[in-house]
Amino acid sequence: YSTDFEVHRNWLAITHHLPLSQWYYEATSEWTLDYPPFFAWFEYGLSHIAKYFDPKMLVIENLNYTSRATIFFQRFSVIFTDSLFIYAVRECCRCVNGKRAAKDILEKPTFILAVLLLWNFGLLIVDHIHFQYNGFLFGLMLLSVARLCQKRYLEGALLFAILLHFKHIYIYVAPAYGVYLLRSYCFTANNADGSLKWRSFSLLHVTLLGLIVCLVSALSLGPFIVLGQLPQVISRLFPFKRGLCHAYWAPNFWALYNAVDKALTIFGLKCNFLDPTKIPKASMTGGLVQEFQHTVLPSVTPLATLICTFISILPSVFCLWFKPQGPRGFLQCLVLCALSSFMFGWHVHEKAILLAILPLSLLSVQRVKDAGIYLILTTTGHFSLFPLLFTAPELPIKILLMLLFTVYSFSSLKSLFRRERPLLSWLETIYLVQLVLLEIFCEILFPLTPWKRHFPFVPLLLTSVYCALGITYAWLKLYISVLTERIPVRPKAE
Repeated sequence: YSTDFEVHRNWLAITHHLPLSQWYYEATSEWTLDYPPFFAWFEYGLSHIAKYFDPKMLVIENLNYTSRATIFFQRFSVIFTDSLFIYAVRECCRCVNGKRAAKDILEKPTFILAVLLLWNFGLLIVDHIHFQYNGFLFGLMLLSVARLCQKRYLEGALLFAILLHFKHIYIYVAPAYGVYLLRSYCFTANNADGSLKWRSFSLLHVTLLGLIVCLVSALSLGPFIVLGQLPQVISRLFPFKRGLCHAYWAPNFWALYNAVDKALTIFGLKCNFLDPTKIPKASMTGGLVQEFQHTVLPSVTPLATLICTFISILPSVFCLWFKPQGPRGFLQCLVLCALSSFMFGWHVHEKAILLAILPLSLLSVQRVKDAGIYLILTTTGHFSLFPLLFTAPELPIKILLMLLFTVYSFSSLKSLFRRERPLLSWLETIYLVQLVLLEIFCEILFPLTPWKRHFPFVPLLLTSVYCALGITYAWLKLYISVLTERIPVRPKAE
């Protein structure tokens, strides 16, 4: 079973048996509570249902406790809470222009979008095989997106504020929400050329948004502020001592950075440019969650990743402010903020790629250019999740599920845009096809070699680095597309 079963079992036990004042101090298990208070209350509510299935799962000292009743309850709770995700998908489909000509319902953008979201391979394996509660959290995010697209701004702001206090990773996309609400809700009118009409600023609207943020924050963090425990909560939510990368490198810029440093280290040792006794002992390929120092390249600090992330999202935020383009511009900025944070964030998990893939689905059914970027990002991002399912029985399951989703994605979007240009170039197609060769090497050929005993991290390294190239390419292509769209090139005067 995934370690996340024990993570959430422990959180059920903590919130059920301990008083509020001890929730963020309990450390019997290594899987301490490190989600915001709303999620802790969510676990508290589940625990009062869980006791009717198997009360032993709620004993804090029962580390790694599993029973059929426990597993059934945890699986069932994920399925039940996914009802919010289903409703959010329905609302998102109502926001998509479904007027494109189609022979039957199977080729309508709304139907294709519904399948791409509800049958998303990454979300399926992360929640229902690996086990997490991302479905209802993404449901909150998509529902907030739908409300903003429907110009129900206060509802959208409230839903996103609640979401942030369920899982703080969604702070990645907070700049897109903040700028779009300020630009579209707090300024109530534009000039004829689309520029901002400063006199239309509404102090009432800003006050309402501020009240929503303050109220939600007070409900979530207020009890811990009263108890004087806010620093402890924050230290749990942002554990910077876990190191730059997760045990399995997320396929982002830092995976490429680590790989270059590793290659330079090997080259330096072979050529006697480096002293073996001065090589840092904490290896970034050891498969452990820990701090480590780079050998050749400068070591990266949390502040450096914050600066890189801030700089990388600035162009998208500026575009949203000066050339908002309505809900479409907001979605583009949201995806770019998610991708930029994924590319340069500190201790990013590979599962965070879903934060960009799911909202990009809404854009993929509207323009052929976005559809091509979506296919590259979703295929590469989903493939990068394969290491989450590492047992032999899971191998055919993950391959079959991804194959089905990928075939549908390509065929449905190709059918939708059949009268327009090809979705992918031949180089992009070659890159994606080589994922098949990579999987064959990592899962079939490499285990048969003697390298497996001495270099067990090689398959993970290859998967991470190769997928990082594809995700970086998709990020840059989307950025270039947005910038060229917002900043048209003026024709030269004759």
